[in-house]
Amino acid sequence: MSDNPALEAIETEVKNGEVVLFMKGTPVFPQCGFSAAVVQVLNHIGVKFKGVNVLEDDGLRQGIKEYSNWPTIPQLYVKGEFIGGCDIIREMFETGELMETLSTKGIDVQIQA
Repeated sequence: MSDNPALEAIETEVKNGEVVLFMKGTPVFPQCGFSAAVVQVLNHIGVKFKGVNVLEDDGLRQGIKEYSNWPTIPQLYVKGEFIGGCDIIREMFETGELMETLSTKGIDVQIQA
């Protein structure tokens, strides 16, 4: 892809993970409200995902924006496809489109009561 190690690491995460969230902080300790909101949605619908903390590496933090051509973090990828950031994920959740998209891609979804 390139000789940029951050972009290569991102490519590896996106291609090898079923559901990957590039976020500020970790799923257990999100470090921004937007990342926390997406973690909350994913936990609510029972989706297993990998969180990648972009705060650990500035190259990763800038690289993910280049990789997706999307200016903000968090960013959600499902089976290699960029789904969206916080506002898009929330909207998709509210309309049911998120659960439908995940199910279509073979990801188990279980709404928590």
